[in-house]
Amino acid sequence: MKFSFTDEQLMLKDSVEGFLTEHSDSSAVRAAMSSTSGIDERLWQKICTDMYWQAILVPEEFGGLGLGLLEVVIVLEQMGRFLTPVPLSAGVQSALALRTLVEKPLAQTMLADLAQGQLVAFAHTAARPHWDAQGVEVVATEAPNGWVLDGEARFIASGNSADALLVVAQIDNNLGLFRVAPSQSGVTLSKMPTMDQTRPMGMLGLSGAVVSVADCLSTDWEDHLESVLALSRVLVGAEQVGCAQASLDQSVAYVGERVQFGRTIASYQAIKHKAADMMLKVESARSLLYYAACVGDEALMETVTSHDLREAAAMLASSAGDAAFFCAGTGIQLHGGVGITEEYDIQLYFKRARSMEAYLGRPDEQRELLAAMLLDGDDCHAA
Repeated sequence: MKFSFTDEQLMLKDSVEGFLTEHSDSSAVRAAMSSTSGIDERLWQKICTDMYWQAILVPEEFGGLGLGLLEVVIVLEQMGRFLTPVPLSAGVQSALALRTLVEKPLAQTMLADLAQGQLVAFAHTAARPHWDAQGVEVVATEAPNGWVLDGEARFIASGNSADALLVVAQIDNNLGLFRVAPSQSGVTLSKMPTMDQTRPMGMLGLSGAVVSVADCLSTDWEDHLESVLALSRVLVGAEQVGCAQASLDQSVAYVGERVQFGRTIASYQAIKHKAADMMLKVESARSLLYYAACVGDEALMETVTSHDLREAAAMLASSAGDAAFFCAGTGIQLHGGVGITEEYDIQLYFKRARSMEAYLGRPDEQRELLAAMLLDGDDCHAA
């Protein structure tokens, strides 16, 4: 595949980089980390009103920009570089889920809400034992006045600050998708303690929460979950590539200034080898990122199979997860003992890389998935 950005995509990349350079520096990230929500609320509002990135994947008829996954990936890669503490990826994940039901009036309303900056979080699993349908622990029971939801969902991206929740629940031998309000009776929403304080996660508890018939988006949604999770892995891969690139950039800058035995340590061949290894990881992952984004856009237009999408997403998740963790870990080594201290930002990238390495499936699990897809055909499921 020959790939190159269009002029409009290059303009988007430059505008995102310039905006985040100005508004998402280290001090802004650290201030958000110490806040209750973990989100830079002022920056998020500025993005929603001035940049409109939250509406990239929302169709134009619902107030969005009607662009594709590739444009989202361009934005999220830069956000991964700057560790930008805003819930864009959470909203995009929900938009992907809602687009599978775009003919439903409720989905159209929620897409319009997303375009206006409302935070809709996607709650689908307790991550026990896997991230896919096997991990869904919320159970929906039909009742005279609608549905009753019981169970738990964890690792909800920015879920602790959600205005509304899209909850995946078991219905007999299928899965349903429901809109749940965080403030309603029987719903407990809290912030999870995690290693990465720059990317807050929420935990949802449901105990006899009643959902009306009008808030039930689907009772037959199982076939869509795998595709939404595969597309979500592309979003995660974009942030991981940005994280890996920033780890490389910061490390190269540091070794170019650090003097030992009368010369900068960047002049030592062993240091150059490490930097070269980091660059190779970054560029390999970036190639797979944009390939997966292109396949994702084709999947949204239904011109490729779900098998092609899952394969591309698994290749990316395997490579990008390894690249982010390798580059951040090597970056700490190149910084020496000070790398793990709070004074330097490289430790923030290490924590981001470590937490995202496990999110939606570890790299080794994705390699097992790829092997199964090659050997067993289409009968395997994502881990």
